Amino acid sequence: MGSSIAYHLQSDPNFTGTVFVIERDPSYIRASSALSASSIRQQFSTPLNIHLSRHGIGFLRQASTLLGVDLGLKEPGYLFLASPAGEPVLRANHAIQKGEGCAVELLDPAALGRRFPWISTDGIVCASHGTANEGWFDGPALMQAFRRKARERGAQYVADEVVHLAPNAVTLRSGSTIEAATIVLAAGPWSGEVAATAGIALPVEPRRRSVFVFDVREPPGPTPLVIDPSGTWFRPEGRFYIGGTTPAAGNDPPGAPLEVQHQEWDDMVWPTLANRVPAFEAAKVVNSWAGYYEYNTFDQNGIVGRHPEIDSLIFATGFSGHGIQQSPAVGRAVAELIVHGSYRTIDLSPFGYERISAGRPIRELNVV
Repeated sequence: MGSSIAYHLQSDPNFTGTVFVIERDPSYIRASSALSASSIRQQFSTPLNIHLSRHGIGFLRQASTLLGVDLGLKEPGYLFLASPAGEPVLRANHAIQKGEGCAVELLDPAALGRRFPWISTDGIVCASHGTANEGWFDGPALMQAFRRKARERGAQYVADEVVHLAPNAVTLRSGSTIEAATIVLAAGPWSGEVAATAGIALPVEPRRRSVFVFDVREPPGPTPLVIDPSGTWFRPEGRFYIGGTTPAAGNDPPGAPLEVQHQEWDDMVWPTLANRVPAFEAAKVVNSWAGYYEYNTFDQNGIVGRHPEIDSLIFATGFSGHGIQQSPAVGRAVAELIVHGSYRTIDLSPFGYERISAGRPIRELNVV
């Protein structure tokens, strides 16, 4: 997100300032972007999220021209499955998506079985399938391309850590201070910690998610990204598949070590996969990793825009697992806010910090 903002600032001919990106971990070994499953979808419950990802898919398709990189974008869609308990929410979300012009279709169990004959419809009453503008891509390549282009156009990357945030300056662990007319807080999972150094309550914290790479003897056939009613998901990744799940209640503490929860595979992921896709009964884990969601505990939506009392401070954080797909749109919007004083492409004011202090959540129901 920070490198997207830097790239869009440096690409705006009306921008006359200097961009510094303070990066605690230049290796990006713990960065959420580097550890993301790097997928993009239109199937959200919040119209603004739909608009952000719609802009994102258009940007990804032009990445070779804009950024000089092939992101390997694939668009087989998302497939959300609903049990009787989840049917009302899925139908309500589907209505919102259709109202926003999304290419989605609602499938009953018979139609689902015809469309994807490898799937078990046991316990499923309906499904929502994205027929266009959804898929996955090389997320780390996008991050590095934003960074490379931003630097080529003049952005300066500083390998250091912010230990104190002030209205017009940041103090770094090295002891130096950088003064700035505008400070953008885009520290991902650690945004809440950085905000706290200025006495600002920001409901963003790191939440661990495990991703498992698995192999199967006989691939079932063309597969979208599938989300089971249990919260378990899977999709192809080259000749393998990747998948994961939402941690069980009581097993999702903030800031948990970035260690793969192998028990999730044994207890939650594999049993669901084996039940939903018979071809996955003999699935074998060949690799795995863990990464952080920058989880917004308030309403699981991004927090973007100026602090209501500190005009020089702008937030771009809290995307709760949707950040990499929304980074092109948010990067452009924040750059517009800085350069032109207002949003021009997409109005992100509903995601402003004010809703938190006022206690008015805009809750995203489709959090995977």
